[in-house]
Amino acid sequence: MSFRLLAGLLACAAVWGQAVSTSQISGTVEDATGAAVEAAEVKVTQTDTGLVRSVSTGVDGSYILPNLPVGPYHLQVTKAGFNAYVQTGIVLQVNTNPVINATLKVGSVTEQVVVDASVAMVETHSNGVGQVIDQQRVVDLPLNGRQATELIFLSGAATTAPAGDLNTNKNYPTVTISVAGGLPNGMTYVMDGGTHNDPFNNLNLPIPFPDALQEFKVETSAVPARYGQHASAAVNAVTKSGSNQFHGSVFEFVRNYQFNARNFFAPARDSLKRNQFGGVAGGRIIPNKLFFFAGYQGTIVRSNPPTTITFVPNQAMRSGDFTTFTSAACQGRQVNLSAPFVNNQVSPALFNQQALNFLKYVPTTSDPCGRAQYGILNNNREHQIIGKIDYQFAQNHTFYGRYFIGNYKNPVEWDGQNVLLANKTGVANQAQSVVLGDNYVFSPNTISALHVTVNRTRNNRVLVPYFSPTDLGVQVFSLAPKFMGISVTGGLTLGAGGTNPGYFNSLSYQVAYDMDLIRGAHQISFGVNWIYSIMNTLNNRPTNGQFTFNGQTYGLGYADFMLGALDSFVQGNPVYDNDKSNYIGLYVQDSWKLSRKLSFNYGVRWEPFLPEHNSNGFVENFDVGRFLAGQRSGVYKNAPAGLIFPGDPGYPGQSNVFGRTAQFAPRVGLVWDPNGDGRMTIRASYGVFFDTPQLFFFTRVANNPPWGAQISLTSPKGGLTNPYADYPGGNPFPALNAVSKDMAFPAAGVYVNAPVHMHPGNLQQWNLSIQRQVGEWLLSGSYLGNKTTHLWTSAELDPAVYGPGATTGNTNQRRVLYRLNPAQGQFYSTIGQLDDGGNGGYEGLLLSAQRRLSRNFSVLSNWTWSHCISDAETTELTGPSYVDPANRALDRSNCSSDRRHIVNFSVVARTPRFSNHAAQLLAGGWQLSNILRWQTGNFATVTTGVDNALTGIGNQRPLQVLPDVLWPNATVDHYLNRNAFASPSTGTLSTMAPLLIPNPGTLQIDMSLQRVFRIREGQTLQFRGEVFNLPNHLNPNAPTLGLNSTTFGTITTAGDPRIMQFALKYLF
Repeated sequence: MSFRLLAGLLACAAVWGQAVSTSQISGTVEDATGAAVEAAEVKVTQTDTGLVRSVSTGVDGSYILPNLPVGPYHLQVTKAGFNAYVQTGIVLQVNTNPVINATLKVGSVTEQVVVDASVAMVETHSNGVGQVIDQQRVVDLPLNGRQATELIFLSGAATTAPAGDLNTNKNYPTVTISVAGGLPNGMTYVMDGGTHNDPFNNLNLPIPFPDALQEFKVETSAVPARYGQHASAAVNAVTKSGSNQFHGSVFEFVRNYQFNARNFFAPARDSLKRNQFGGVAGGRIIPNKLFFFAGYQGTIVRSNPPTTITFVPNQAMRSGDFTTFTSAACQGRQVNLSAPFVNNQVSPALFNQQALNFLKYVPTTSDPCGRAQYGILNNNREHQIIGKIDYQFAQNHTFYGRYFIGNYKNPVEWDGQNVLLANKTGVANQAQSVVLGDNYVFSPNTISALHVTVNRTRNNRVLVPYFSPTDLGVQVFSLAPKFMGISVTGGLTLGAGGTNPGYFNSLSYQVAYDMDLIRGAHQISFGVNWIYSIMNTLNNRPTNGQFTFNGQTYGLGYADFMLGALDSFVQGNPVYDNDKSNYIGLYVQDSWKLSRKLSFNYGVRWEPFLPEHNSNGFVENFDVGRFLAGQRSGVYKNAPAGLIFPGDPGYPGQSNVFGRTAQFAPRVGLVWDPNGDGRMTIRASYGVFFDTPQLFFFTRVANNPPWGAQISLTSPKGGLTNPYADYPGGNPFPALNAVSKDMAFPAAGVYVNAPVHMHPGNLQQWNLSIQRQVGEWLLSGSYLGNKTTHLWTSAELDPAVYGPGATTGNTNQRRVLYRLNPAQGQFYSTIGQLDDGGNGGYEGLLLSAQRRLSRNFSVLSNWTWSHCISDAETTELTGPSYVDPANRALDRSNCSSDRRHIVNFSVVARTPRFSNHAAQLLAGGWQLSNILRWQTGNFATVTTGVDNALTGIGNQRPLQVLPDVLWPNATVDHYLNRNAFASPSTGTLSTMAPLLIPNPGTLQIDMSLQRVFRIREGQTLQFRGEVFNLPNHLNPNAPTLGLNSTTFGTITTAGDPRIMQFALKYLF
């Protein structure tokens, strides 16, 4: 789709209906006989700001007041010949749709019938399944780290999800969440009506601290057509606003290690000292007209937790004696190292000099197995600032603006001696968000909302310099100063993954407009959504080389390392990338009131797939057909056969793939209110959703030759000393660093590839739910189901073929393309091919019981029973995810976020106010709140850690030879039974599925106790004590899963022990 067409669409309207961060009221007005009262005036007034909205009832007595800001209201109904009806105590929550019916009595309109009652809690409008986390829970529940996103889990059907490369040091710290089996980055975040997703990874931008947040709602499963862009769920958050009265608070939360328990795996308590401090204030600038709100929170953390466990060569190993290290006591089974080891001993004269140079920076240990435990400093600071203005031009025209900024810094600190302390990513992150909102009421039945949003992130990865491979004597060219990447299976890791310097910045613009029309029994909504995103990155991940020693040569990683037998080596250029994308979504929906008791919701959303655009032209495509035909690029003259680039015939501009315009997502649903009073509903719905990939998804293509020019070598003959000793033409760097269209392409290049015609992910969702309000309790039961089609995964396009004489050293010469055409095939090693043929499915039962605050206590509880299955999951185009590219079925198994049972229970309870002064002094003003969360473990995959099949594909799995893979009465030291697994025969793959190993479950009980002292009218002082993991319950993490690892089957890390926090807060 051309930019002109986009511009034309935007000229007609502007974004997705983001008014979901408001609320609406509907109902019916009748007289005492039950007859409908037509033309009665229904007026609501927001008591905090004086905002007034009114509408007249229709011929059937019904009315709707949409797009109301959240907060407290009173409602008045008037009609000549009847007493006025007034209801107070109404509190509207984000994206809720309460029913308020009114019965008018014959009489004078100057007389009032006043009712003080809360609104019904039942959802009577939307077909989605949702849960509001109200302001009381946001502020009063114990939040570890005061991160409001932790409360998303209380909504039910939500769990943490393995992040892969989504949630790392390339973004502002957050948590990765899967809702109802959805993708871990498949959630839409909206704050104050504007988009709040980071386009870099589709996760959320930072959410403000609790004192600045009003509330939020989590919704999932076949939600209306105004929802789009992401398919899993939506989180709609609203920040606080000012009112006619001045309110605010000043606070400080303090932690000190002396009050905390010791981590199960630590020899002593950590040195944690944490201070969180700040304040908020809001009020009027012009009464009933102009309001302000502002807030700040600072966080300072100083910690050195002694929980890092690494295995390093002890003195015996440095002397050539691996006897103890290879014993069953250290490895879980006896390991016999191959020649030149004799009886697991070797002459130190054979040790590699570069490995010895490296070990000068690695301390030794007296532990016979080489176990070393130490702390890595974690001294970080964060500052959040928020400001908001609300202005009422008139009763039918309101405006607001909000600015939010978060700064987070966590540096690396190294003593210059123990390089293991530098194995940490230093970050300097900043996120900014600006939202402008304009709401206009053309008439009581025609209402519009416009939002303009700008989000910006600056994520810098900073590194303390230590040394590069060339400093150690390794014969490679170091393209960046003073860092390297090395990984020893069962041992140390340094500089691997994302600990290299770089930056990952994004900028997004959004314009949002939607319209609500009420025409008789129809509430029609329509809108259009446009988001323009930009990403700029510098990635140095393999710049100085990634050296891997996995034991493939001599039997253990350290045996390979000490003798310099390099099992895998990858190097490439620094990659500068610039990507841009457009998202557009148009929708129309109608809520048709078929009768007082039955509503039919239907709509459709159009979401064309508009692939991202690379400004540098760092995109390319490989096709086997072109390779077999010997077709070469006319743009890059030296490119090997099979590759085409922008400017070549048939290439999709400066994108990786062609777009798709015919993408329509219908949504339908029914809402039945059996009694017509808004206190019970039965709802059913179905919807189709598309998911927009994150901007970073395709950026790995820029790592391909000729730009990133990544090269992958398996078991190079020159080993650690000179990985390029047998490379054609010798070391290709730094020559490959000078990118031009006439440059040479390297042999054994690493590629990722996407077919030019791709289907975006497609998610079908359905649900059936029932809600019933009993007094102050809301009881709900929901069945949730979904099916994912065109799940993006990846497969190896150029696997090595096993045959006589196959070794890891000749992997590239056995690859398919090399065998077909050695002259051209030599330029390719691994090619990770994006595949859109994956499928997945989820079914779950969500039962919940909620009690709103009444008589001094409230409850929110739920239980989720579910199961999720899928093919191999890919969150980024980094390489193959199928272990056998010819057999997808081998990788179909549980989802990585699959947890069969999740239980949440939270309560807020207050002591009543006593009339007796002494009783009030002792027992009054107390509040107790808690969060209990129990969940079964997700599932893990055991890998061999080596290339048994000799296909050049990683993540190969062992054979399962015993029915029970867990030890009886499993402990952290003996969790997985090594005897239950065996390595497959050389050249073969195991049929064992991934994600079959159950990880330990978790039980977390957090508690808060508060005491509030009244100072004077409108001023209170709050003392607060909080305990996280109150029983100090051990919550083990996943065991070591590499069969070739020293610690295989054991658990070496765990969740936080009991942590205490104290706070003092002054409220006015």
